[in-house]
Amino acid sequence: MSFRFYTNAISQASRAVAAGIFITGLILIGFGFMIYLLPKFFATLAAIVFFVAGLGCAITAVKIFLAQRQLDRINSDDSMVYRKNVRIHTEEHYDE
Repeated sequence: MSFRFYTNAISQASRAVAAGIFITGLILIGFGFMIYLLPKFFATLAAIVFFVAGLGCAITAVKIFLAQRQLDRINSDDSMVYRKNVRIHTEEHYDE
């Protein structure tokens, strides 16, 4: 009786991983070659990506600052106005 430590599924999985790594390598080689041939185009493309990302960060930060400013205005008003007729009961009464 032969005893195997691996099955066909493991062999197929390792082949799929190897194929994925090979395709990724070819894509990276292609991108590297394209960057070598067209450096100004890819520098411009990278600059556009960084500009858009920076603009998005700035807009998000401004939104957060404005929301915080609005919350500070709400909290700076007379905060006891909404508690005029509120009584806090510390003892609990149970009907038994």
